[in-house]
Amino acid sequence: MPKHVHADGVVHDHPMSSHHVDLPGLPAHVDIFDTILRDGSQQEGLSLTVEDKIRVAEQLDHLGVAYIEGGWPGANPKDTEFFERFSHELKLSTATLVAFGSTRRAGTKAEDDATLRNLIEADTEVVCIVAKSWDRHVEEALRTSLDEAVAMVEDSIAFLTNHGKRVFLDAEHFFDGFRRGEAFALRVLHAAEQAGAESLVLCDTNGGSMPHDITDAVLKVRSEGIETALGIHCHNDTGLAVANSLAAVQVGITQLQGCINGYGERAGNTDLSAVIPDLSLKMNVDTIPRERIALLTPVAHHIAELVNVAPNPQQPYVGSSVFAHKAGLHASAIAKAKDLYEHLDPALVGNGTRVVVSDKAGRATLAMKAAELGIELDDQAVAAILEQLKTLENEGYHFEVADGSLELLLRRATGWEQSFFEVESYRVITDHSGDEIGTTTTEATVKVHAGGERLVATAEGNGPVNALDAALRLCIGPMFPELDGVHLTDYRVRVLNAGLGTQAVTRVLIDSATQGRTWTTIGVSENIIEASWHALYDSIIYGLLHTS
Repeated sequence: MPKHVHADGVVHDHPMSSHHVDLPGLPAHVDIFDTILRDGSQQEGLSLTVEDKIRVAEQLDHLGVAYIEGGWPGANPKDTEFFERFSHELKLSTATLVAFGSTRRAGTKAEDDATLRNLIEADTEVVCIVAKSWDRHVEEALRTSLDEAVAMVEDSIAFLTNHGKRVFLDAEHFFDGFRRGEAFALRVLHAAEQAGAESLVLCDTNGGSMPHDITDAVLKVRSEGIETALGIHCHNDTGLAVANSLAAVQVGITQLQGCINGYGERAGNTDLSAVIPDLSLKMNVDTIPRERIALLTPVAHHIAELVNVAPNPQQPYVGSSVFAHKAGLHASAIAKAKDLYEHLDPALVGNGTRVVVSDKAGRATLAMKAAELGIELDDQAVAAILEQLKTLENEGYHFEVADGSLELLLRRATGWEQSFFEVESYRVITDHSGDEIGTTTTEATVKVHAGGERLVATAEGNGPVNALDAALRLCIGPMFPELDGVHLTDYRVRVLNAGLGTQAVTRVLIDSATQGRTWTTIGVSENIIEASWHALYDSIIYGLLHTS
C-alpha cells in the first residue's frame, strides 16, 4: 500500500495517494483568477465602494493571485472611477488587473462599440470579454443569428488584440449550451481561438453541472482540436463549484476563476479559499506562491470585513471553527496527535487549532508576524501575548483584520508605550432638532496632555467619529503636522450578539491611509462611541508611529 506524508510530517498508509500525482492531464500550475470586484460583488446585500475595491485588490495581491478582475469600465460610475484611479493608487506586485466587458453588440462594428472602447481606455494589460455560447441565449436573449454571434466574438477579440490587449474569453453558459447543442458552443471556442484569445474560460453560469459534465465537456473540447489554454468558471447552485473546478483541473484546465470566500450571485462562485489549498496542498498543483498559502485565513477574514459580510465559521480551511475541538474525545485525541482529527496542519493555511472556545493562535505564526514588523519577542512574551489574544478575541476583538491594532499590541508586549500624547478625557454630544433628516449636529471635546501641556479642543462633525477625529487633531495637530497626511478612509460596525438588542457588543473597524501605507484598527465595546474611540486612538497612534 502506498504511503502518504501528511502536512504535519506524519507518514500514513493512504490507498488513494497515487491519485495525487497520476491524475490524467493534471497541470503543474493553475493561474488563480479572482472576480470578487466584479462577479462576487453581485451577491445580494454586498456593495463595494471604490475604496473597498482598492483595499480588496491589495489583499488579493498580497495573497498572490495571478489575476484580479476589477469590474466593468463604463458600466457604472464606481467601476469607471476604479479604473481611473487604479494606475496611480493601486500598486500590484504579484497580480495582473483585468478589465471585464462583452463582445460588440449585434449589428455594430467593433470600432464603434462603446463597451470595447471602454476596455481600451481602461488601460489594463488584460481584458476578459463575455460571449454567449448557448444557442438558445443567442436566439432568445440577444435575438440575433448564430452566425452573427460567432462574428461578434471574432471581431471583438481581433479589435482588442490589435490594440495590444491580452484577451480572455468567458464562454457564458458553456456547459448548458454544450449539453443542448455542442456544435454552436464549439464554434464559439474555435472562433475565439482563431481570433487570438489567450484563454478560453468555460463557464457553468447556471451552476447546474455535475463533475462528470465538466470533465466530459473539457475532454470533448480538446478532442475537437482546441489548443488554446482553457479556464473554468463555476457557480455553486448545486454546492459543487469547488468539486467542478477541481474536476476541470484534473483534465487539464490552467486558469481557475472564483472568489475568496465564494461570494457571488445566488449561491456564489467557486470558493478560492478552498480551491487553492485543495490544489496546492492536496494535489501538488502550484497556484499562489507556496510561502503565501499561510496567508489564506487572514486574507479571507480581512476581505470579509472589508465587504462587511460575516465570515462563515464552518468555511473549509479558513473558518474559525474548522479546526476547533470541544472538550472530550476529540480534544483528548488531538492532545496526543493533532492529525487524528485534523486533515492537515492548520498553520499551513494560516489557521489554528482551538479547544473549546479559546483561540489558540500558533506561536510560530505570531513570532513570524513580529519578526516581519521588526519587533523582537522572546518565548515568554509570545506566550503572554497569546493569552492576551485569547481574552480579547473572546470579548469580540478580531486582530486578523486589524493589522494596525495588532502591531501596537505586539509592541506593547515589549514594554513600549506611545509617548505622543496622553488622553485625559473625551466627550461627545449630539443635538437633534425637528423631525427632518439632516438636522442632527455632533460635537466632541477632547482633553489630552502632550509636550508638557494640557490641550483641550472642541469640534463639530457629521457623526461621533468625525467629530472626535477633528477634536483630537485640533489638540495635537500643531505638534504633529504629519497627521495632515493621515486620513480615515472607512468605518465599519458589526453587532456581535444581536440577540441583546441595543445592549449588544459592537465591533468597530477603521481603515486609515497615508501615501504608500494603509492599516486597519479595531475597538470593541457595548458602547459604540467607546468602541469607535479605541479604534480611532489606535489609528492615530499607528499613523504617528510610522510618519514621525
